[in-house]
Amino acid sequence: MDMLLQGFSVFLLIFCRIASFFVVAPIFASRSVPGTFKIGLSAMVALIVYLVSGFNQTVPVDLTFFLFIVREILIGLLMGYVASLMFSVIQMAGAFIDIQIGFSIANVIDPMTGASAPMISNFKYMVATLLFLSINGHHYLLQAIMRSYDWIPLNNDFFSRIYSGSLSEFLLRTFSESFILAFQMSAPLVVALFLTDVALGFLARTAPQFNVFVIGVPLKIIVGLLLLLLLMPSLIYAFEYLFQVMFKSLENLMAAIGQRPG
Repeated sequence: MDMLLQGFSVFLLIFCRIASFFVVAPIFASRSVPGTFKIGLSAMVALIVYLVSGFNQTVPVDLTFFLFIVREILIGLLMGYVASLMFSVIQMAGAFIDIQIGFSIANVIDPMTGASAPMISNFKYMVATLLFLSINGHHYLLQAIMRSYDWIPLNNDFFSRIYSGSLSEFLLRTFSESFILAFQMSAPLVVALFLTDVALGFLARTAPQFNVFVIGVPLKIIVGLLLLLLLMPSLIYAFEYLFQVMFKSLENLMAAIGQRPG
């Protein structure tokens, strides 16, 4: 009976980390993915992890067990948040473009996240999702959460790492890097549309008879869409680099709150 209780306690801790990861991780956290599928997938992955590395784990079965549950949930949520932050870069870059092109007025509901998002942002997010699935990025996410137990075992010192400040420093650095990446991805279109505004300003000064407000709106839309069409091949390489940054950030996170396996 004691062995059964100990095994179930270890499995429950593994399940809490994996389930909380799937709640916020990209692709898996989509509203189009049923909740029963997320729970079933979490249980299956947790069972695999338990069969591989769970037999030699021991956890206390007293009141401190609830503290262990909270710790594992926080680790899973943190890993999922870092992975989803890189997808937020794509939406942020699309929002920068929409502000310049004028599409930010016509916000639509994103079916993936359920939030309000501009049109270019939605388009880029869909392209990035298809590319992520085509390179089996969801397999890498599964591999990351399963290998996290080599870096961050169940008997980890997560709360002491938070107290030392290494985690907050990592999150601050990752967030600033994501903002810079979003600005770099949107820079070509934003600069081109800004130069279009400058040209319209010169036109308004040299030829006042032209109604710049009537000409400017469709002109900026045409210029923005043409440049987006021309830059689509380069966006694929930008997304691939972004996914590499995502997986590297997950590795750095596990190194910040855990220990690199020997």
